[in-house]
Amino acid sequence: MNTSSARQYFYQEIQQPDELINLAKAALYIAQEEYLDLDSEEYLNSLDMMATEVEERLTSTRYPLQIIKTLNHYIFEDLKFAGNKENYYDSRNSFLNDVIDSRLGIPITLSLVYLEVARRIDFPMVGVGMPGHFLLRPDIPDMDIFVDAFNNGEVMFPEDCHNRLEEIFQQPVTFKPEFLAPVTNKQFLLRMLNNLKQIYIQNRKFEKALTVVDKMLLIFPGHPEELRDRGLIYYQLGQFLLASQDLQHYLAIAPYAEDAYKIRQLLQQIG
Repeated sequence: MNTSSARQYFYQEIQQPDELINLAKAALYIAQEEYLDLDSEEYLNSLDMMATEVEERLTSTRYPLQIIKTLNHYIFEDLKFAGNKENYYDSRNSFLNDVIDSRLGIPITLSLVYLEVARRIDFPMVGVGMPGHFLLRPDIPDMDIFVDAFNNGEVMFPEDCHNRLEEIFQQPVTFKPEFLAPVTNKQFLLRMLNNLKQIYIQNRKFEKALTVVDKMLLIFPGHPEELRDRGLIYYQLGQFLLASQDLQHYLAIAPYAEDAYKIRQLLQQIG
C-alpha cells in the first residue's frame, strides 16, 4: 500500500458517523503511512483471536467486574501487555501494529487494544481522556468505575482517578468532572495523533509531523491549534507561502489567542 492509499482509507473511515468509526481500522491506517507493507487484516485478526480467547474464559453468568477481571488476566497476565515506562516517548508506542507485536504501549494505545477486545465480546467501553493520562470505563449507565490499561487494568473509582492525576503531575490538582467525560471516536483518534505529533516535533522530524497534522485536520477541518501547528511546521520546513496561509487562517479564527502577537510577528518575518 502506498501513502496516499493509506490516507484515503483513513479519510473514508472517519467520514462515517462517529459511532460507526472502527478505531482499530483507523489506527492501522495511521500506521500504514509509516509501514507501507503493513497488512491491517493480520492485526484485526489478532484482535479477533484475543476476543475468542477471552470469550472461552468467561462463565455464563456475566457481570461487569467479572468480565473486566477476565480481560485483565488474559491481556496483562497471559499476553503480558504492559505500559512502556522505560521508552514512553518512542513513536512505536503510538502505532497499533507495534503495540500488538511488542506488547508495549502508552495509555491510549493499550486502551485501544482493551477497547477493541471488549467490543468484540459485546462489552462496550468508552475512552476517558483525562489530562496527561487515558482511561477506560464500561459504557453502562451509573457505573462509575474506570480501568487503567497502562497499569495492568487497575480498576479505579473517581477518587482514585484524582489521585492518579496528582501522581502524574506531582502536585495538587483541582479535579473537574469533565476530566472523566467519555471521548468520541474522533476525539480518541485526535488524541492518538497528537501524541505522535508531539514526539515528531520534539525530535525535529518535521516531515513526519506534517503528515500527522494533516490527518488531524481531516478529522477536524479548521481546528485552530492544528492549523497554527501546521503553519509552524511549514515554517520549519522552509515552505513559507504555505506557512503564511495557515498562520493567517489561524489568526482569522482566533484573533485574540494568547499567542496571536507572536504569530503576527512571525508572519511579518515571513513577509
